[in-house]
Amino acid sequence: MSDLLALCYHAVSDRWPAALSVTPVALERQLARLARRGYVGTTFSALVADPAPRQRTVAITFDDNYRSVLEVAKPILDRHGFPGTLYVPTDWVGEARPMSWPGIDRWVGTEHEPELCSLTWDELRGLDAAGWEIGSHTCSHPHLTEVDDAQLAHELRSSKAMIEAELGRACTSLAYPYGDWDERVHTAAHEAGYAAAGTIPRMLYPARPLVWPRTPIFHVDTQLRFTLKVSRTVRRLRARPRVVALAQRLPGL
Repeated sequence: MSDLLALCYHAVSDRWPAALSVTPVALERQLARLARRGYVGTTFSALVADPAPRQRTVAITFDDNYRSVLEVAKPILDRHGFPGTLYVPTDWVGEARPMSWPGIDRWVGTEHEPELCSLTWDELRGLDAAGWEIGSHTCSHPHLTEVDDAQLAHELRSSKAMIEAELGRACTSLAYPYGDWDERVHTAAHEAGYAAAGTIPRMLYPARPLVWPRTPIFHVDTQLRFTLKVSRTVRRLRARPRVVALAQRLPGL
């Protein structure tokens, strides 16, 4: 029986206690569980393009372009035979300064500031050559529902064009920063030429190619919480409106 699972990670670190960072040990255990359960890895675009595979399929995605994705996460994915999809805010690629936007800016100037460093275009080309998908996370990582039409078009189109120019291949997928979207953003993503786009909702609403729900994995997620999050039964329950109240009482679930 087919089962599509899209996961959303950010950083991987032994030391960084940010909510969006998971430890290498946790990631290792999580991917080992998926492998034992028979999940086959694919890229996010491929998963969205084939919504009825004949086997369990997982797309492991990473938002924001942290260096730890290459240095820490990739070796773990390699050991389990999973490719990854990395979503890149193009304004920050290769910058010497740490990435900074609301939600991670609190770590600038602290001992954890190095965790905010981004990968370079050469490193992204290396990931692409290794079978990873490099997608857009806009240019500057704004809340897309809060920008005007001109900036919305720029964030979606310019980031896509930059990735295509640097990697020499089509950029067909997008991850909405903060998982923030509405129908105006959805329409703009379609008009910009994206074929797939990921969100990170609390409720797993029915998937559409440009509004595809991913399950976010956070620092607080123990192995039990991870097991519940990826459970097909729990994912089906989370798609039901009456589960909203329960989800609100379990932050991060």
